[in-house]
Amino acid sequence: MSHLTNALTRDWRLWPFVAGAVFLLNASVTFDNVWPTPKIRWGYALSIELAIVVLILVAAGGRAGLVTRRALPALWVTLIAGHYLDVTGHGLYGRDFNLYWDAQHLGNVGAMLARAAPWWLIALSLLVGVLAITASYVAARLTFAIVGEAVQRRASRLVLGVLSAAVIVLFAGQMLGPFPTPPAFADPVTPAYARQARYVLATLGPRVAGPSLPASPALDADLGGLEGADVFLVFVESYGAVTFDTPSMAAALADSRAGLERAVSETGRQMVSAYADSPTFGASSWLAHLTLLSGVEVRDQYAYTSLMSSGRETLVTSFARRGYRTVALMPGMRQAWPEGAFYGFDAIYGYDSLAYDGPRFGWWTIPDQYALAKLDALEGTRHPRAPLFVVFPTSTTHAPFGPVAPYHTDWSRLLADEAYEEERVERALSNRPDLTNLRPSYVHAMAYEYATLAGYLREHAGDALVMIAIGDHQPAAAVSGAEASWLVPVHVIASRDELLTDLEARGFRPGLQPQRPPIGGMHALVPILLQAFDDPGGGGLDAQYDSPGGRPVTAGIAAAPATDLP
Repeated sequence: MSHLTNALTRDWRLWPFVAGAVFLLNASVTFDNVWPTPKIRWGYALSIELAIVVLILVAAGGRAGLVTRRALPALWVTLIAGHYLDVTGHGLYGRDFNLYWDAQHLGNVGAMLARAAPWWLIALSLLVGVLAITASYVAARLTFAIVGEAVQRRASRLVLGVLSAAVIVLFAGQMLGPFPTPPAFADPVTPAYARQARYVLATLGPRVAGPSLPASPALDADLGGLEGADVFLVFVESYGAVTFDTPSMAAALADSRAGLERAVSETGRQMVSAYADSPTFGASSWLAHLTLLSGVEVRDQYAYTSLMSSGRETLVTSFARRGYRTVALMPGMRQAWPEGAFYGFDAIYGYDSLAYDGPRFGWWTIPDQYALAKLDALEGTRHPRAPLFVVFPTSTTHAPFGPVAPYHTDWSRLLADEAYEEERVERALSNRPDLTNLRPSYVHAMAYEYATLAGYLREHAGDALVMIAIGDHQPAAAVSGAEASWLVPVHVIASRDELLTDLEARGFRPGLQPQRPPIGGMHALVPILLQAFDDPGGGGLDAQYDSPGGRPVTAGIAAAPATDLP
């Protein structure tokens, strides 16, 4: 014991440096996110990975020098980066950051932010990122050098070994249950990287790494209950329960919601609403789109890739089989869309085919109101025409939620040259989103979306139209909050009493305000909607159309009057 005491006494000058080094290493992988920003703050937790690394260095003893000088600093920077992505992903998006799949969209995200933020802020952010990585590596080399020096000495090595082993035992005890929670441990980073490796395996194809997907629901409804009405499935981007749950948002949107309700009533329609659980949060809209269109829950890109390779039928298939012309209205799609072949749409109208030549309102450029007006011009002029099944993911409410185009009360002017007055355009473009406080921009974009849906209903007041408006996911956690639910509203607007009554019997409620509990996952909506659209007497559109997408052979499905088109 005296030998140990003497050794500790001799090493007393080293101990403050060792303690400081261990403190910094621990803090570098246990920090927290400052919601709703990408900033961080010191955390008050222990790192199990640091304890394991220190114990390995203790075991290596004199052989630890080379490892601490070269391998460990680079490894530690990797852990720091992984922890930052983990806590920031939850802070900004409310979900894990998928390093493999999300990284593929960083170019588009960067271009989007370049239009939403001043150049100097982007340059400063890049400079801060480079400096942070450099500083992390330099700090890791210095701190591990100090720890490496400590484990060369018998007494210091013994103390570090005992402390690191005690931390590991405490962590294991908390995982198994008997040990109390304090002190807290930060989430380990290495399992997050293991999850990333799992997603990479999805690129090998479903036969190699595909998950076991549940069976698809029955998609063979006759759709006779629709009586040939056009059906619009509108995925309202980032439309979440937070718009109802947050009093300030609900108050700010009250007028635009009242406008939508008036439009429903004054056009002879009714509306029922409910909540559904989205399979995603804050981003990855395509997971929600495939979930609702296929009736199979898709919660990650792993399942998405497998389902896309499966050749299964979707709602698009079901409507096409019953004589509908299936259309994808995709104003935000700027590049090739391979998924279109999987769905089998008759027509896909993306950024280029919509031929928008007006003011560029943010990264997404094309206002949703223009997209709907252009769709009428492209599809509504067909006489006679099959009824439409339109899938429309909106873009105006996509982050960063602005600038937002001015709403045009005269829809007939939307496709004209210089559709917007210069003064209104300048005012709209000057209203740039505050990237540190996105809620006001989000509310503004949502108000525009309600006005656009209300206006479209009025433009088609005399038409047979069923509109399903559903949020694809909650807005990012920077807007909705770090602990928000994954619930999204779904509204069905129609003039068919039996259809709406059937939906009420299955959990929907009259009006625009959804009520809890939710009706289930988004995929559970598919059989609910198809059963409501079905005709108990059978027949469907097959009695009116000679083939899917064909021309009507009997009267009964009225085409949209030319006067309703812009």
